[in-house]
Amino acid sequence: MEDMKEIVRTYVVNEYVEDDTEVTFDTPLISGGIVDSFSMVSLKRFLENKYKISIPDDKATPEAFDSVNKICMLVKEFTKE
Repeated sequence: MEDMKEIVRTYVVNEYVEDDTEVTFDTPLISGGIVDSFSMVSLKRFLENKYKISIPDDKATPEAFDSVNKICMLVKEFTKE
């Protein structure tokens, strides 16, 4: 799970952080303004492609995408690992 957390954190930093904001596994991404609703769609697509899963739209909520830890818990629901 630590590898997944680092992969997701690195993706978020590379794609959405425009300054030197530090992103930890618990940093609020949606409520903190780092990831917006449009970015959430591309993040969902990245996760689905990376982990060969399908995340139902009703599970892809702002709450579920609000931190790296929450995103990884969501991904784990749909992976066979």
